[in-house]
Amino acid sequence: MLTTIPGRKCIAVLFAMLMFPGASSAAQTLIYSDHEPPGGMRTRFINDVFFPAIEKESHGRLKVEAHWGGELSDGYTALAMAGKGDKADMAVVVPEYTAKALPLQQIFKSFPVGPAGEKQVAFFRRVYADIPDFSAELKKENVVNVFIATGYPLAFFSTTALSHPEGLKGGTWRSASFWHQGFLKNVGAKAVTMPWGDETYKALQSGSLDGLMLNVDSGYALNAQRFAPDVLVSRDLWLGHVYLLVMNKNTWDNLSRDDRAAIQRAADVAYQSLGSVMDKSFTTQVADLEKSGATVRILHSEDVAQWKAATRYQEIQSEWVKEQEKNGLTEAGRVMKQVSSILDEMMSPAP
Repeated sequence: MLTTIPGRKCIAVLFAMLMFPGASSAAQTLIYSDHEPPGGMRTRFINDVFFPAIEKESHGRLKVEAHWGGELSDGYTALAMAGKGDKADMAVVVPEYTAKALPLQQIFKSFPVGPAGEKQVAFFRRVYADIPDFSAELKKENVVNVFIATGYPLAFFSTTALSHPEGLKGGTWRSASFWHQGFLKNVGAKAVTMPWGDETYKALQSGSLDGLMLNVDSGYALNAQRFAPDVLVSRDLWLGHVYLLVMNKNTWDNLSRDDRAAIQRAADVAYQSLGSVMDKSFTTQVADLEKSGATVRILHSEDVAQWKAATRYQEIQSEWVKEQEKNGLTEAGRVMKQVSSILDEMMSPAP
């Protein structure tokens, strides 16, 4: 039966729809996948800051249903899953885990020194804004980047007293990054890879492994100081680790212009506090390492400069560029120069 609405009520309904357009349609739920549990700084920040900002900026039109701890996908299959869009609309992607699909985005880890905190956030935002090759690489995988979460500085966890990076020479060190393995070799150390777990801990205990070269938060989370209690760290020791929060391109394209703008505003809101949150978390991690019995040394700027020179990182970059161009990635050299230029500019002291 057709029901008519009295004139005054009809006007009231139309007024409400005009004033609150989101009220006239059901909220859209975006499914998010993350390979890490929700207790870390990055996952907490995404869940507590970025996702609420999406809902607020969209006036409730968009909501996020988050799945943590690899419930939908592990870190190595997240990019492919997000590109398909069948299990999730959004996922966090670690470029290092998908080097074949995202070769250009391996460039970030090729620098031994770089910015931290707010400057690091600004660096990555500018790189992705100014160098379209990165977005094009993601587009080939049918995803769009909507938020960039960054990593913590590099640290050395040593089984013996270590006062500066020169002490790495002659030792055996574990690193998962091919860039960092090159750094270690150039400073006279032996670089090895091995999976996390009993094998690594036994190697540290037996003395066959002298230490670990990794991001300070991973060492902190793994309690690496139990077996390698001497820690060298600096905010300037660059890891270049980035977590891309990507959205399936079809999902993105099907959002209204207002909803896409709302997500971009939410990212802007989150970026405003990301750097300071990371700085505070870094300070807490260092303090907790010391409380647990670790000896933590913060490197002086002179030590950082010596490490940068000793790694001969530009030689490693040149070899990588040659290999990539040989394999058909002709833009590798140009993009490397562009990233280097932006990084140098970000590291220059303010006038």
